[in-house]
Amino acid sequence: MTNQARIILISDNHGLAKAITDIRDRYCHGEYLFHCGDSEMPPFMLDGFAAVQGNNDEYNAYQFRKVLNVAGHRILLVHGHRDMFFGHYDMLAERGKEAGCDIVMFGHTHIYHDSVIDGIRLLNPGSIWRNRDGSEPSYMIVDINGSEVKVTRMSYHI
Repeated sequence: MTNQARIILISDNHGLAKAITDIRDRYCHGEYLFHCGDSEMPPFMLDGFAAVQGNNDEYNAYQFRKVLNVAGHRILLVHGHRDMFFGHYDMLAERGKEAGCDIVMFGHTHIYHDSVIDGIRLLNPGSIWRNRDGSEPSYMIVDINGSEVKVTRMSYHI
């Protein structure tokens, strides 16, 4: 098992199929593709993505949470609507600890976020459709090299 990986993290495209196609086409060379929910798309349209269900997803084919092992890290993938209130990131950190994870990836807020609480890295790529803080639509590249987790915020132009 390698201790290096690249994760492309997106969330909250709310039916914008072009965003899914663009990301899959651009990053189809061995990267992990993770979606934090509110795709509002049937599972076959997210082929190749590890995806969870958001509060606006009507398809019950998605789980609300997934625990993924990537490059020596345990990652909790959630939408966040069941795991926190806006601004209460400590609740997400607690969910990560309960699941034995060191990284929690989430969406729901439509606001980019990168912090560490109680040793748990919390990552939200913002919305690839529309961010609530007025910033451009965004997604995240997460590069893992052993214990180092480097995050790059990427703008997405619709």
